[in-house]
Amino acid sequence: MNKKVAFHTLGCKLNFSETSTIARRFENEGFDRTAFSEAADIYVINTCSVTENADKRFKTTVKQAQKQNPDAFVVAVGCYAQLKPHELADVNGVDLVLGATEKFKVTSYINELLQQPDRNRGTAQVHSCAIEDADFYVGSYSIGDRTRAFLKVQDGCDYKCTYCTIPLARGISRSDTMTNVLENAREISKQNIKEIVLTGVNIGDYGKGEFGNKKHEHTFLDLVTELDKVEGIERLRISSIEPNLLKNETIDLVSKSRAFVPHFHVPLQSGSNAILNKMKRRYKRELYVDRVAKIKAVMPQACIGVDVIVGFPGETEAHFLETYNFLNALDISYLHVFTYSERDNTEAAVMADPVPKSVRAKRSKMLRGLSVKKRRAFYEAQLQTQRTVLFESENKEGYIHGFTENYVKVKTPWHPGLVNTLHEVNLTTIDDDGLVRFEFLKQPSMS
Repeated sequence: MNKKVAFHTLGCKLNFSETSTIARRFENEGFDRTAFSEAADIYVINTCSVTENADKRFKTTVKQAQKQNPDAFVVAVGCYAQLKPHELADVNGVDLVLGATEKFKVTSYINELLQQPDRNRGTAQVHSCAIEDADFYVGSYSIGDRTRAFLKVQDGCDYKCTYCTIPLARGISRSDTMTNVLENAREISKQNIKEIVLTGVNIGDYGKGEFGNKKHEHTFLDLVTELDKVEGIERLRISSIEPNLLKNETIDLVSKSRAFVPHFHVPLQSGSNAILNKMKRRYKRELYVDRVAKIKAVMPQACIGVDVIVGFPGETEAHFLETYNFLNALDISYLHVFTYSERDNTEAAVMADPVPKSVRAKRSKMLRGLSVKKRRAFYEAQLQTQRTVLFESENKEGYIHGFTENYVKVKTPWHPGLVNTLHEVNLTTIDDDGLVRFEFLKQPSMS
């Protein structure tokens, strides 16, 4: 019988794209994929280290795997595996830890382990590297979800934000070739997947080659221009892009695009220029105001999401209120709020004037409340407008959910015939759970 392998992803869309690619490699070598909640011979955990909580979740995930099969091989890959390989190796039940350059060779390492049934299972093997060696590019995309795929176009980062470990975990900025990205997009379109989400660490930096070659053969604008021409893709979505790299030309292209949707996720991190400076961000708040204004000028219906960090070292009450008031006044749609946590080997971890954790929690709660208010206001502004909904694949307590092109989440009674289909609708009311109800402009024929 074929060995069974299961996967669990912690963290970002980029991790999901890479997990999916690793899973296909296992399937191509004769392994049978199963759910992480089922008994398997091998469990692969793709780790994240952006927050303290992600580190803790790894240990919980290992315990879940052991509960399903105490004799299974447990493999750790991803950012945490690169940053702290020996810490992961010391977690009870872990057999193999692979760093940034080794994770895509996981099947080779597993095949070796499977040929050593009598080896000491109490000691994990660690195969890590100096992050300087992570200078080559491996393309990835996810096709596990029937309705959308995450397409990796770029990896690594050359920025030196003082709170961030990602350059230490993923290395220098480097990109896939235009040819490969377009080929992957065509491959995805053949799977009857309706939406592609472009992902990477710093996708606006797209164009840098491998091995530290800084020549920009193509720009991000070139990439989105060509992707918009790929037949068979109904929707293209940009996952997250730095404000200083979101150019007017890109915004204009999206506004006139066949497939790109009016939805931007633009990290801010702080509304205080003093804190942005301490973070070593590459813009001031004035640029962010300008980017939001440009988007809304050409796409008034656009959804704009914002990343923000609270409790950064030295953030006074005045700094926080500056951020709160700045966001409150901006025409944005929702927030992703991150509570600052100290990460080893970052500049911020040793900065003076750390903010007490109780204060961080209070500020986080305030911004989460603001996010609820912003999302509600955005949804209310969309009522009585006509949008296109792509329906998801899950039955959620008798309802099927979906998203409009501008990221309004809708619901309607479950019907399997709606799964992975696009429909024109009129948005009508907001339900008690905050999701939007609608009327079909043309009643769908569902068998």
